Amino acid sequence: MESPAPALLIVGHGSRDPEGVDEFLRLADHLRARFPDRLCEIGFLEFARPTIEEGVAALVARGARRITAVPGMLMAARHAKNDIPFELNTLAARHPGLSIAYGAELGVDAGLLRLAAARIEAAEGALPPGRREDTLLLVVGRGASDPDANGNVAKIARMLWEGMGFGWAETCFIGVTRPLLDETLERARGLGFRRLIVFPYFLFTGRLVKKIHAQARAFADRHPDLDLALAGYLDDHPEVIDALVRRVHEAEAGTGNMNCQLCQYRERIVGFETHVGEPQVGHHFHVRGAGVDGHHHHHHHHHHEE
Repeated sequence: MESPAPALLIVGHGSRDPEGVDEFLRLADHLRARFPDRLCEIGFLEFARPTIEEGVAALVARGARRITAVPGMLMAARHAKNDIPFELNTLAARHPGLSIAYGAELGVDAGLLRLAAARIEAAEGALPPGRREDTLLLVVGRGASDPDANGNVAKIARMLWEGMGFGWAETCFIGVTRPLLDETLERARGLGFRRLIVFPYFLFTGRLVKKIHAQARAFADRHPDLDLALAGYLDDHPEVIDALVRRVHEAEAGTGNMNCQLCQYRERIVGFETHVGEPQVGHHFHVRGAGVDGHHHHHHHHHHEE
């Protein structure tokens, strides 16, 4: 008898904002509907229940032997690169005979770019008539302590800038790293553009998206000579569900790749050299794998001077 298709675990970042959690749950329902014959649970990394551990336990209790875990996240920073794989590996080891395949984050995806462009066009319709080449696009990311993840936001901004023909585009963040949104709005004004579109590159609402809205509105109020429109975040759109379905199939075909070329845990990235070879252990846990040697990359080769 053919073994059943792997169960699905949809991993969410979690949010302190109940609206953000509700949006994730709606997304999960829509993804579940695309795989009606499979067991499916969700697990949150922080701030919300069920946890990842509870989601895996529920699937195992329902008879799952193989699980495909996909992050419902746009960017792979420390959470997606370290915390989640560590926790999944720990849980797989705790349940003998259980195997867990981990999918890539949504990342820079052609379908999500189409959706971003549609959100931006809708916002543009709220501005007085004008030309794109006279309009500045501000793409706002979450901000991470991982330049590769932040670089993905810059890549999105560049592709929208070129693909849509804006006069200028800037990448900024709402926390953790610079430039921050408020300083970038001021600098953008200095470039002389009077038409601005602010686009939050986020999946769901939450405290950060609400902060972006508040800062953009306050800036618009201070500068009535400017025309500013706020674009919607991605949310639970068929393009997002399609992209998640692709990540499930890629994980199961073994073709899902994170961007390891610029991963600070694997390569010496300028300014982050000390992170190479760090044990891939999540910062949410106070356990360290016994016998994990994080320094095997650091042994200096002895010079063979004869």
